[in-house]
Amino acid sequence: MKLLSGIVVVAAGLFLIGLAIVVVVKPVLAERFLNSFASSARAHYTEQALRLVAGSGLVLFSPSMWYAELFAFLGWLIVVTSVGLLFIPWQWHHRFGKWAIPLAIRHMKWYAISAFALGAFILYGASRSAVS
Repeated sequence: MKLLSGIVVVAAGLFLIGLAIVVVVKPVLAERFLNSFASSARAHYTEQALRLVAGSGLVLFSPSMWYAELFAFLGWLIVVTSVGLLFIPWQWHHRFGKWAIPLAIRHMKWYAISAFALGAFILYGASRSAVS
């Protein structure tokens, strides 16, 4: 289970870094990707499933990471908010997205910097497992 959760955590970190790169290199593609969030019931449930996998991976792998308590907290935060979003009508999430997504798009550079920083921090945290 440790190996699988480690793979999930590293994949999540790489995804965030990749997203940051896409924002810089192909901003139109990144905008299209962001606009797809909660755009349908299928998108909503897929997003929550992926968040649950990433959050669970962080929770399970956090004891092997630098800043274990911080990553465990982040993982639980992702899991709890994802479960909460699963219990509300997807249209509510869609309505929230109509407000939040344009804000993210307007500040796309900051979004990219934040995604890159979080992805790099996750990979740094996971690197403890490689050294021990």
